[in-house]
Amino acid sequence: MSEVDLDQDFPEPRANEALQGHEAAENHLRGALDSGRLHHAWLISGPKGIGKATLAYRFARYVLTYGHDGGGGDTGLFSAADLAPAGPDEGLFVAPENPVFKRIVAGGHTDLLVIERTENDRGKMRTEIVVDDVRKSQNFFHMTAGEGGWRVIVVDAADEMNTNAANALLKMLEEPPPNALLLLVCHNPGRLLPTIRSRCQKLRLEALAVETVVSLMSRYAPDMPADDARVVAALAEGSIGSALDLINAGGLSVYGEVMALLDGLPRIDVPALHKFATSCGGQKGGPTFEAASELIRWTLARLIRHVGGGATQLAASEAQLFQRIGPALSVDRWLDVWDKVDHLLSSADHRNLDRKQVILNAFSTMEQAVRS
Repeated sequence: MSEVDLDQDFPEPRANEALQGHEAAENHLRGALDSGRLHHAWLISGPKGIGKATLAYRFARYVLTYGHDGGGGDTGLFSAADLAPAGPDEGLFVAPENPVFKRIVAGGHTDLLVIERTENDRGKMRTEIVVDDVRKSQNFFHMTAGEGGWRVIVVDAADEMNTNAANALLKMLEEPPPNALLLLVCHNPGRLLPTIRSRCQKLRLEALAVETVVSLMSRYAPDMPADDARVVAALAEGSIGSALDLINAGGLSVYGEVMALLDGLPRIDVPALHKFATSCGGQKGGPTFEAASELIRWTLARLIRHVGGGATQLAASEAQLFQRIGPALSVDRWLDVWDKVDHLLSSADHRNLDRKQVILNAFSTMEQAVRS
């Protein structure tokens, strides 16, 4: 597989005018607003990189553009002609030339507040959302809307809040003011306080179809061969964000090397393995090692599903490999191999082990299992 450069940058969620694959969710949100009975808090969950934040900003734009006075009141700074609602088939679309769209992209809309991880005193990005990030939202919600309509808060991502931040957010959920809308983007709802989950209307987005991911990639990596695009889409498991990250990290090349080594089972090409393991070590090998680790885990997981009879869409190279080595072990034995390999790969970070040796040991574990 050849490496492909992205033709253009993937837009940030607040600047992304397009959303594919979640039309039902869009219609659900628009119907709730149009009915005049919009719940004050929504928990938008699902896998990373599938468009949850994009949907949140898309809904925020729509509400701030067409939802004045909770629906049908004063249009604020702009005329009704400027703010003509999207047609019924356009979901939550707001044109990029719309003034509301432009001000949200610029971070200058007075009725939208975004809560996300911020930098600490040393200028480094925090690993969690802290209580001070949430406290500023309390005054925001109780101020009069600058344009006479809704005040909207987007939390991206809610499962990154620490305990104090979560408790501060809970207070807002318990006593929401009129025409206040809280949109919680969440990758892992299980990490949220049960009391937060119970006070939100839940909207789960599913992983995108392979064809949808391929279609999106055709926009950002138009020179990618169709077969490679389908492989990347399958590797990303329905996440356009993961697909583009994989391309950026050189994952196509790494995947090709991993599959070539596995194709040698039950006897792996030792010189080729040492060359690949060397590329994962040293000061510059970190990104290659991370990509290899995820791809090895991912391939083993798909092999296990295949052996167990689970429905898995396979590339041609995978199908041939899995049919050849899959019957060598039972599902339980393959699960044991996955556990051992996962432990080895994780130990590189947790125990600061040499990455080259970790890769050698991981492939050795798979080779010994198949040969036995």
